[in-house]
Amino acid sequence: MRKILVTGGAGFIGSHVVDRLVSDGYRVMVFDNLDPQVHPGRSVPDYFNKKAELVLGDIRDRDALRRAMKGCECVYHFAAAVGVGQSQYEISRYVETNICGTANLLDILVNERHKVRKLIIAASMSSYGEGLYNCSKCGKVKPNLRNLDTKQVPLHKLRDRLFWEPDCPYCGCKVAPLPTSEDTPLVANSIYAITKKEQEEMALLIGKTYGIPVVSFRFFNVYGPRQSLSNPYTGVAAIFLSRIKNGQPPVIYEDGNQTRDFVWVGEVAQVVSRVAGTDAADFGIFNLGSGEPITILSIAEILTTIAGKDIKPNVTFRFRKGDVRHCFADISKIKKTLGFVPGISIMEGLKNLVNWSAGVHSEDRFEQAASQLIKKGLV
Repeated sequence: MRKILVTGGAGFIGSHVVDRLVSDGYRVMVFDNLDPQVHPGRSVPDYFNKKAELVLGDIRDRDALRRAMKGCECVYHFAAAVGVGQSQYEISRYVETNICGTANLLDILVNERHKVRKLIIAASMSSYGEGLYNCSKCGKVKPNLRNLDTKQVPLHKLRDRLFWEPDCPYCGCKVAPLPTSEDTPLVANSIYAITKKEQEEMALLIGKTYGIPVVSFRFFNVYGPRQSLSNPYTGVAAIFLSRIKNGQPPVIYEDGNQTRDFVWVGEVAQVVSRVAGTDAADFGIFNLGSGEPITILSIAEILTTIAGKDIKPNVTFRFRKGDVRHCFADISKIKKTLGFVPGISIMEGLKNLVNWSAGVHSEDRFEQAASQLIKKGLV
């Protein structure tokens, strides 16, 4: 039976992957520092799979990581500092954890004796920046990142959807969003996005250089059970749900018509765990999303309706620096290579999320996080 290491395997996505690997008969080692921002009190979460072995350690500790990797034939690298906004003012921590931590892993693969035959990297759609668009004059284009100052703009203009939409970088016309494919240029819009981009590029480079197959999954907006409802730097669905459970309105930047691609965590874990036993995806980069865009305002409205709360989202018409307008996945490559076909609709998934949250403690810390963004001049 093959032994697999999952860094960050006590976290949201990682723990679901651990469950799948255990059910597939693998011996699983989890290396996790139980970050208190995700795991209050650094306690082991109730959902942690009892058939997996947990090793407490930090990815920045090379010796601890080396010991955890002993005897492992495959590594899933999910350990990371997450949160786009927070990364813009906790720069050293994000770089040390995401880039230097990955460097430790790769350094071990190059300079130590080991049995690793495959490395799977958790990359991010955030590294694209803006997604791909169509210009009626110029064809497919990649718009520049927006830098909008809304302080002196009258409200009637802020309510105009066109104010928020990006322009063609060549002719200046408004553009329409298209599915973003893996060959779309990466224009990272935050320190977090840069670190995830570097993780992926470093891993693929070392993998190709030393003949270690690497597979990179660019996760879009993964949602579902186990995503912390008390961490204000987590995914937007969990942040909205935490607000709703505490009787507070979800806070939405811009006009709410920005779109994202939401994909159910169970479906993510299923396809990600599959690559441990196949070489079909080796050295590949894959978008992992649903392929379906939905507005952020719609997510908030659906959650409040399902939760049975008479709460209206608070649309602020304020711009958060670094935010992109539209980005959703072209998933044709992962469909063709790994047979991935999303089956859970956003409505079904959000119902499942709300049902799961009924028995979960939720501390609303959004205002605390939002005040930091304002203090740092990011909103």
